[in-house]
Amino acid sequence: MATKDLKAVISKNYNYVFNRKTGFFARWGKTKEDDPDYSPIGIEIADIEISTVCSGIGSGPCRWCYKSNTSRGENMSYEVFVKLFHKLPKTLTQIAFGIGDLSANPDLFKILSYCRSNDYNYVVPNITINGYNLTNEYADQLVKLCGAIAVSRYTPKDVCYDAVNKLTNKGLEQTNIHMLISEDTYEDCFEVMKDSKTDPRLKKLNAIVFLTLKPKGKRNTLKGIKSLDKYKKVIDYALENDVRIGFDSCSAPLFMAAIKDTKHSKLSQLCEPCESYLFSMYINVKGQTVPCSFLEGEGFKEIDVLSINDFTKDIWYNKNVIEFRKKLLNNDRKCFVFDLYGDL
Repeated sequence: MATKDLKAVISKNYNYVFNRKTGFFARWGKTKEDDPDYSPIGIEIADIEISTVCSGIGSGPCRWCYKSNTSRGENMSYEVFVKLFHKLPKTLTQIAFGIGDLSANPDLFKILSYCRSNDYNYVVPNITINGYNLTNEYADQLVKLCGAIAVSRYTPKDVCYDAVNKLTNKGLEQTNIHMLISEDTYEDCFEVMKDSKTDPRLKKLNAIVFLTLKPKGKRNTLKGIKSLDKYKKVIDYALENDVRIGFDSCSAPLFMAAIKDTKHSKLSQLCEPCESYLFSMYINVKGQTVPCSFLEGEGFKEIDVLSINDFTKDIWYNKNVIEFRKKLLNNDRKCFVFDLYGDL
């Protein structure tokens, strides 16, 4: 069922309502109190890599990049994306696009536009950018086509803050900052929260989204935070100072542990732990799927989405997908591949 702004799936054991305009999403099972373990009919969100070309942040490639991307890489063409798009089920509501250099993929805006203007499925595109080379022309197109945009906060921070300011001034309400949490970036996490209250460029910022460091990447030398107490201090500061925050699904177990037995414990109801092959999936630039982008090259057999005939049979109920899903659910939806949670 769908209208201009609303999309809904209504069935006996799995239901959702999605507002394309505001981003509001609600899911339930047999009753409004039931929370389904996974979608039995297909994905709600797709994470699609459309370029591996990334020059870095001015001083060269990021040493913490888990993809180890460089200025030389691959792009997904518009034609390949369209073919891929029509292989995905109509349950899909949003696509999170991954890209490094904004100018890397010449088909970027054609791809974003197609999500919203096709006869198969109206999907809202979102994107994460690094803030570099965000011209007014690029910004205008991104604001027009995307439901939400995240700007990664690196050093120098001015690149990020100027990009946020440009996007919010052009009317994009869902403009976020992605901030990596690690031992090496720990103090920066507090700085960005303080800046969100004092820097006029961040006046219209929607939220700061904290991302857990993944121990992956040939260049990555950063160290993850393994102390729950240390992580808790970040969350406490945000809640005590009314800083709007979010986090990736990898971080959900940490957040829930941080607010347990506090006056904020009810916020755990808003948490969504790992969704891989439960409600979401990752597709790389070659059109292959593995559970998530961090698990590419970690021993999981890729499935070529471009060559499938039936999404439900060939992917969603593929024996390898079912096996991963069972392991994830048996581990309370905590990552069982990487050690992310320390003394949790």
